[in-house]
Amino acid sequence: MSDDEREEKEFDLTSPEVVTKYKSAAEIVNKALQLVLSKCKPKAKIVDLCEKGDAYIKEQTGNMYKNVKKKIERGVAFPTCISVNNTVCHFSPLSSDETVLEEGDILKIDMGCHIDGFIAVVGHTHALHEGPVTGRAADVVAAANTAAEVALRLVRPGKKNSDVTEAIQKVAAAYDCKIVEGVLSHQMKQFVIDGNKVVLSVSNPDTRVDEAEFEENEVYSIDIVTSTGDGKPKLLDEKQTTIYKRAVDKSYNLKMKASRFIFSEISQKFPIMPFTARDLEEKRARLGLVECVNHELLQPYPVLHEKPGDLVAHIKFTVLLMPNGSDRVTSHTLQELKPTKTIEDEPEIKAWLALPVKTKKKGGGKKKKGKKGDKVEESSQAEPMEG
Repeated sequence: MSDDEREEKEFDLTSPEVVTKYKSAAEIVNKALQLVLSKCKPKAKIVDLCEKGDAYIKEQTGNMYKNVKKKIERGVAFPTCISVNNTVCHFSPLSSDETVLEEGDILKIDMGCHIDGFIAVVGHTHALHEGPVTGRAADVVAAANTAAEVALRLVRPGKKNSDVTEAIQKVAAAYDCKIVEGVLSHQMKQFVIDGNKVVLSVSNPDTRVDEAEFEENEVYSIDIVTSTGDGKPKLLDEKQTTIYKRAVDKSYNLKMKASRFIFSEISQKFPIMPFTARDLEEKRARLGLVECVNHELLQPYPVLHEKPGDLVAHIKFTVLLMPNGSDRVTSHTLQELKPTKTIEDEPEIKAWLALPVKTKKKGGGKKKKGKKGDKVEESSQAEPMEG
């Protein structure tokens, strides 16, 4: 089959089988998140927690579609990351790393799963202490969560990507926080985690994306990162980068034997999805990865940081734009939040939160997973997933 024919035959949400695969991937990643969260204790090694998340996804997806004639690719779509406090994202250290969690840490867990290339991703923020989250930590988590709830209601057919970008800025400002620059929410397609339709976190002269309108039967990964700092994260140490994705459209004749060895391994084991250097032959990995990145054969996912003392929160979810409305398939209930700020005096934000998530239902379309916009800062109002 030619690429063009494959493109035409691309499965979307009009196929019940595709919807099932997205929802199965979502169920697994939600449970993987639940598992990792249950192991997040003071002095737990971050690398052990990341490995637990990835192992659970591999095991659960491995149990599915075992007896089908045509091999179905399935597994990790984005390696488990646990980024703490002012670390923004992509912290998934090598096995030799000794970093541990500490009491009071604010940690962001980020992970993804796919079945047959249909991807579900989730990101969640958790404060490592007993009792409600208070003060600026509560503000930054409430800002991310409220922005995610607003985005869920604005990522809908007929709305534009710029509508979402503007709205989430206003939500963050209401909590005296910033949306972190450089974070992109992407349309996802089969085997494509970063599709061409993009929602910018912050619009500025340096980063422009094409205006795009959301359409029925599309799938999006909505990625919201908020900070008590200035929202302009920096790369402090390239050696911290461990997550990469093969750039399928690039080619180059690698000079070093170590690079050729590692690129051949990546092409076989991780031809499309992001992966962690932990899963490579580690001794040669660091050496070979540098040349691969320098010649753009691999796209790195750098570990970024805000300033020490800044707090960063992250909420990421997968949403299916179904004919009867938006179906948020990944989430986790938040801890109780007691923010210092409120959106009571923000009529525009309250109006966005009052928008329905489901549409085209007669009689007001009551939905069993009720989402009450006015309570959004106290609890996540997202589907609680059973562990």
